[in-house]
Amino acid sequence: MSSHKSSLSSSFHNGSSGGLSTTGGGGGGGGQSQSSTSTSNKMRIRAFPATMDEKYVNVIWSMLKNAIQEIQKKNNSGLSFEELYRNAYTMVLNKHGEKLYSGLKEVVTEHLINKVRKDVLDSLNNNFLSSLNQAWNDHQTAMVMIRDILMYMDRVYVQSFGVEPVYNLGLRLFRDTVVRYRLIKDHLRNTLLDMVNKERRGELTDRSAIKNACQMLMTLGIESRTVYYQDFEEPFLQQSAEFYRLESQNFLAENSASVYIRKCDERIREESERANHYLDKSTESRIVKVLENELITAHMKTIVEMENSGVYHMLKHDKHHDLNCMYKLFNRVDHGLDTIADCMSGYLREQGKNLVQQDEHESAKSSTTTNTTATATSSTTNATKTSEESQQQQNQQQKNPINFIQSLLDLKERFDYFLHVSFNDDKLFKKRINSDFEYFVNLNQRVPEYLSLFIDDKLKKGVKGLSEQEIDLVLDKSMVLFRYLQEKDVFERYYKQHLAKRLLLNKSLSDDSEKNMITKLKTECGCQFTSKLEGMFKDMTLSNSMMDEFKNSLQQNNSSLADLCGLDLFCRVLTTGFWPTQQTILPKCNLPLNARNAFDTFKRFYLSKHSGRQLTLQPGLGSADLNALFYTNQQQQQQTQTRKHILQVSTYQMVILMLFSSKERWTYEEIRQETDIPDKELMRAVQSLAMAKPTQRVLCKEPKQREILASDVFVVNDGFTSKLFRVKIGTVSANGPKAGGETDPERLETRMKVDDDRKHEIEAAIVRIMKARKKMQHNLLVTEVTNQLRPRFLPSPVIIKKRIESLIEREYLARTTDDMKMYTYVA
Repeated sequence: MSSHKSSLSSSFHNGSSGGLSTTGGGGGGGGQSQSSTSTSNKMRIRAFPATMDEKYVNVIWSMLKNAIQEIQKKNNSGLSFEELYRNAYTMVLNKHGEKLYSGLKEVVTEHLINKVRKDVLDSLNNNFLSSLNQAWNDHQTAMVMIRDILMYMDRVYVQSFGVEPVYNLGLRLFRDTVVRYRLIKDHLRNTLLDMVNKERRGELTDRSAIKNACQMLMTLGIESRTVYYQDFEEPFLQQSAEFYRLESQNFLAENSASVYIRKCDERIREESERANHYLDKSTESRIVKVLENELITAHMKTIVEMENSGVYHMLKHDKHHDLNCMYKLFNRVDHGLDTIADCMSGYLREQGKNLVQQDEHESAKSSTTTNTTATATSSTTNATKTSEESQQQQNQQQKNPINFIQSLLDLKERFDYFLHVSFNDDKLFKKRINSDFEYFVNLNQRVPEYLSLFIDDKLKKGVKGLSEQEIDLVLDKSMVLFRYLQEKDVFERYYKQHLAKRLLLNKSLSDDSEKNMITKLKTECGCQFTSKLEGMFKDMTLSNSMMDEFKNSLQQNNSSLADLCGLDLFCRVLTTGFWPTQQTILPKCNLPLNARNAFDTFKRFYLSKHSGRQLTLQPGLGSADLNALFYTNQQQQQQTQTRKHILQVSTYQMVILMLFSSKERWTYEEIRQETDIPDKELMRAVQSLAMAKPTQRVLCKEPKQREILASDVFVVNDGFTSKLFRVKIGTVSANGPKAGGETDPERLETRMKVDDDRKHEIEAAIVRIMKARKKMQHNLLVTEVTNQLRPRFLPSPVIIKKRIESLIEREYLARTTDDMKMYTYVA
């Protein structure tokens, strides 16, 4: 090592100027120490010659070349890198950088071709990746050392002439002469792809070898992934696409949708983990995209529509977890969630339409049956149903609307659970569910009536097993269905009717629950929607106060107590317009004298308090408690026994029963003439008294047959017995059970009233809009009117046009002379 170092020093000293040397130092410099005129330990700097001869340049290059070759052979321990650096510095400084750069390129290329490539080719069939990786590591180490020696050339010559830095030059030469040599390139690609495929099939592979090869390819790209992409990633993605295309087809043909979804998720996780572990991280998104295309996008419709395992099957059998897995998987691809949502929407609409059609079928069947109800007048006789059949049918029809709405609520609750658990509250699915419910809820025109009946059932007294919190929860769910209604004005009409009956007949569960429901409606539709409902409650409050004043007045004036004839009178004063049960033509009814006198007493009191008002009786809305005495049969007259009951009856029933206090036997015709009750209401009252359940049969009919004739005789049923002291006598409908909803004629009448109200609302909206706009085109006006009225109902463009024509005839609007479809507001 000493002789080698001395040789380098001698060469440098003889040929170069400007290098560093010491006076009095050892080696072959003893003669200079004797001739020196200065202190032996001092250093002096010699100036370089202005030029270097070619011979000296060749000597320096020969020394550097030899050193580079030694580094490539891993014999660098005996080299003086300081001396090598100075020699390279000298060549560049004296304008011989090109010779140094081109010489380096030749030496590296020669070594890569003759040594490295040969060794790698020899290992193609034996430890190929190991040999290649070893060669690559050795080359990197050598190039780092060479770069350090030629650092000055990197800083000066490379930047001045725009050529590749030394290290990058070494990478490119390794890439072009070794890695991209045809045999090596093909074998490297095939080896890597085979190893990945083996791992996909469950075989063990050398992951570190694949990782080293991928890192090598990325490094050889020199700040670019081109080499990695062209030599490995592109064929890797193509092979992966083909592999998973075949696997997905085979697996899908042999397995259910649930198993296939779990397999897809497993494969995606495997490939993602593989890319993160030994491929370049940038490959992860690309390979996952390939899997998404081949495993999901290509088979979306097939998966969701698979018989006995697709979305229909999962929804039908409440496979929440499987649906959630499908949701997460399909959320990866474009239009994946739309595909699931379309299938879910189809299933939901099918379920909803089945509910609606089933209800319509049962209603039509029931309507056909109930049309055989009996009526009787002096001139005609029709068939009647037995009391048991009528009551049974009433219970059945009462359940139909309640069950129908409950089925809709159950369906909504079920799909809300799907939305939350399976679809992660996704807005797309929420929108689809709401749209589907709105679609099939409005297929049945009876839904507004049924929903009102359902709420009526929950707010009535006698609902067992439900706390106030549970009732409030049911009302909240009912409001969800209410939002889907397009005909909210129809619901409003029915709700008013049902609310009025609950209030007037004292059947309301609690005022708090009633007001809570009205608050919900007010929040949803505004003050106008609930103003009359609130007015009804106000009437009830004022009536209670009025009755307190009335009773106080009677107590203060003892002479007036006799006017009530011993009756405990309670009246409710209803404001015209608030209450839907009021009738334009009041039904006639001859009240018993005591009841008439009591009512007249209250009427005088009320009118004395409120001048200018009218007070008329509504007999169809009243009720009465009668003290009734029933005697034993005539055979046991010697031991007379009486049974006392309090009968809770309607006003009409009370009028009929009071007749039997003056006479034992009454024919149907005599009852009709004496009471003057309308035929329809009279039939309902007589049926409920004489043909109801045995526990409510207060009267006996002769003859006992299914027909009611004008000559039929009615007497008090002395055999009447009941375990209850207070007996409530129900009322049946002459045209079908009212509790189950209106009959077809009644429903048609209600619809006509709704249509009449809508005409006024449409005209009011048209006038409001035109008053603000002054001038408007027909289509724009129709659109604006529709948008304004949509919260209450969806008006038909044909109806809107008719109302516009009506307003033109009444000179609220006018057409322009130049355009017949343009309207102007007439002030």
